[in-house]
Amino acid sequence: MPAANGDDQQRFALGLVFTLVAAVVASVVGFAAQRSGLAVATTTVPASATAAAVDATPAPLEPAALAPAAVVLTEQAAVRVDGNKVKFFFAKGKTDVAPGAQEALATVLEGAKAGQRIRISGFHDATGDAALNVELAKRRAVAVRDLLLSLGVDEALLELVKPEHTLANGSNDKARRVEVLLID
Repeated sequence: MPAANGDDQQRFALGLVFTLVAAVVASVVGFAAQRSGLAVATTTVPASATAAAVDATPAPLEPAALAPAAVVLTEQAAVRVDGNKVKFFFAKGKTDVAPGAQEALATVLEGAKAGQRIRISGFHDATGDAALNVELAKRRAVAVRDLLLSLGVDEALLELVKPEHTLANGSNDKARRVEVLLID
């Protein structure tokens, strides 16, 4: 029986080694994803989400009641309300506006109805050809402008700002964005 006991010990040791290797690989992948800021959040969360869950008849969402959702980005388009700005994030090399844009622009649309002007600023990352990045940032800003026009905003209220180069805290995902802001 000593031979069987030795086999059991070898299986146990081998299982332990595989478990440790799997844990190390999972940790490295998780750390890499966290460092690069990968994940997606394209919605806003009602500030009173807990109270609404208790109430059997949910109240309609008001633009002012929307709280910014945590944003973690991927190579997909996303939109986020960040204070008084609406930030549109774009996939690498793309100009597609993220789903949920109209909802995120609710406060901006209300401001436009009241005659407030809107600034649209394009940004780009540092990867690739600089001239192409500037052109891509401009096309993204124009895509957001066209969306605002399609939602009924008067073109006279829109101000496009020349694209800027930024790394947004070192993240290329965060740098590929267009910001929309009410300016008066």
